[in-house]
Amino acid sequence: MEISSIKSIAGRIREQVAKGVVGQDETVDLMLTALFSSGHILLEGPPGTAKTLLPQCFSSAIKLDFGRIQFTPDLMPGDVLGTNLFNFQSNEFTLTKGPIFTDILLADEIYRTPPKTQAALLEAMQERKITIDGDTYTLNPRFTVIATQNPIEQQGTYPLPEAQLDRFLFKHVLAYPSREEELAIVSGHGNRSGMKTAEAIGVEAAVTAEELTDAVESVSQVRVQDDIVAYIVDIIRASRETPALPVGASPRAAAALAAATRARAALDGRDYVVPDDVKHLALPALRHRVILSPAAEIEGRTTDETLTTIIEQTAAPR
Repeated sequence: MEISSIKSIAGRIREQVAKGVVGQDETVDLMLTALFSSGHILLEGPPGTAKTLLPQCFSSAIKLDFGRIQFTPDLMPGDVLGTNLFNFQSNEFTLTKGPIFTDILLADEIYRTPPKTQAALLEAMQERKITIDGDTYTLNPRFTVIATQNPIEQQGTYPLPEAQLDRFLFKHVLAYPSREEELAIVSGHGNRSGMKTAEAIGVEAAVTAEELTDAVESVSQVRVQDDIVAYIVDIIRASRETPALPVGASPRAAAALAAATRARAALDGRDYVVPDDVKHLALPALRHRVILSPAAEIEGRTTDETLTTIIEQTAAPR
C-alpha cells in the first residue's frame, strides 16, 4: 500500500469516531499512532471525558472485536485470561476463554486491581500471546490494550508498577473539552436516553481488515534518518542526566519512540520522519517511563514540565 493511502484511511477512521466523540482529536491521533506501531496506550483523565466511549467507537471504526474488563480489587488473573474447566461429558479439560481474547481490549480503571492481576496482561502486551496451564495461545497481531485510570481517586488503588507502565507506548492525559466542544457534546448527547454505544450512535467500519493489515505493514517503508535517530537518543540520554529525574528513560523507550514517529509520519502521508514528529510524541511516550525526584516535587515541578524542558533544550536536526 502507498503511504499516501494511509493518510486517507486515518481520515476516514477519525470521521467515524467523531460521530460519537466530540473533540479529543489528539487522543484519537495517539490511538491511531499506537495501533499503526503495534503499541498500547494508557488514558488518564477524570470521569466523563469519554475514556470508555472512545475505545468503543475506535474499535467499531476499524472493524476489530472489542472487549472490556472492569478492573476491581477482587479480579483474579483467571478472570482476565480464562481457565481450563473439567468437562464431565468428554472427560477432559476445556478452555473457557477470558475477555483478553479480543482485538481491542479496554482495561477500565486498571489501577483498581492488585499487581498479580495487572501482571496477567504483561505477556499479552509484550508478545501478543498468553499462557494458560502451560499451553500458549496466540492473539491477533493487532491486539491493542487501551487502559484507563482516574487521577482523582487514589485511595484503595494499586499504582501500576514500572514494568507494566513500560509496556504502554503512550500515556495520554485527557483534558476537559473547550466550551465550544462541550456545547456540541450537550447538544448531541444531552437528549439521548440510556447508555451511549458506538452502534447506537451510528459508527461504521471505515476500513476493511485487509486494508488495515496492509496499512500497518506499509509503515515499515517510512525512513528514519540517522540524524533523527541521534535526536531521539539525545532526548532519552538527557532524561537520564537530569537531576530532577533519578530514573530516566530506557533504551526500550528510545526504540518505542522511533517506531511511533514512523507511524505518525505515515498517518500524515509521509515516508520520512521529521523532528516535529519526535517533538510531538516524546512527552506521551516518556512521561510514564521516568520518575520525578522528591526534591523536584517539593519545589512544585512536574514530570511533564521537566520533560518538556528537556525536549525544548535538545538540539533538533535541521
